Amino acid sequence: MIDKTIAIYVFIDDVMKESGHKEPINRNTSDSEIITTALIAAKFFHGHIDNAINFVKSSGLMPNMLGKSRFNRRIHAIFDLITNLFFSIAEVIKKINISSEYIIDSFPVPVCENIRIARSRIVKGKQFRGYKASLRKYFYGYSVQVIATVDGIPVEFAILPGSTHDIDGMKNMYFNIPESSTLYGDSGYTDYCYEEDCKEAENITMMIARKSNSKRKHQPWQDFLIATYRKRIEIMFSQISSMFPKRIHAVTSNGFILKLVLFIFVFTLNEKFI
Repeated sequence: MIDKTIAIYVFIDDVMKESGHKEPINRNTSDSEIITTALIAAKFFHGHIDNAINFVKSSGLMPNMLGKSRFNRRIHAIFDLITNLFFSIAEVIKKINISSEYIIDSFPVPVCENIRIARSRIVKGKQFRGYKASLRKYFYGYSVQVIATVDGIPVEFAILPGSTHDIDGMKNMYFNIPESSTLYGDSGYTDYCYEEDCKEAENITMMIARKSNSKRKHQPWQDFLIATYRKRIEIMFSQISSMFPKRIHAVTSNGFILKLVLFIFVFTLNEKFI
């Protein structure tokens, strides 16, 4: 765990220096240390920040680490920095992805059990009531849309209310994948006009699974590729979800979303770089 912490810190610190990140010189705890501790919390402690703080202090890696209250204020203050770091790293992953093939899918993250919906304090409203057809499951919370490489490395994500349909979720993403790429997805992303627009504008081929009554059916080899790559992204979702605690503890919706971002971020680092 100590070796992994050092590796994550060195990687994050180098990326931040390369990007020209500046911060006050009188700080005892740098942003790199804050982000590293948050990522360690997601990787090894199911998102429990206080456990990660105790670890980096007791191990002597970061003896000046802030207390939990001040840490939470700092981590929320640099939320945009964390997301920008992820997307900067994702650009590198896209450049070295020689195949130029990607997968898109979504997975549900409930904020509470369905029986407790009326008492939810993190989010409220019908827009958070969702249904995941592939899991045959109703949930109350967020739908996380992810674009990943075909070997299961996230390069883009969007965290949206649970009721957001997959095709609408895709249209709410930056959708910043290279020209001439191929994107695989399930039938929930069916939109013939959008497929044609992507092909015409960026030469992006949308390989979307067809419904049984579709008028634009694929060849058998195309169906095979779609099914194969969908299994890989489902495995990726299982690996990310395995880091979750039984219930993601957060006081606000921003805190909940921040923890989701950290889980995706540390999974990407662990699979590709560390």
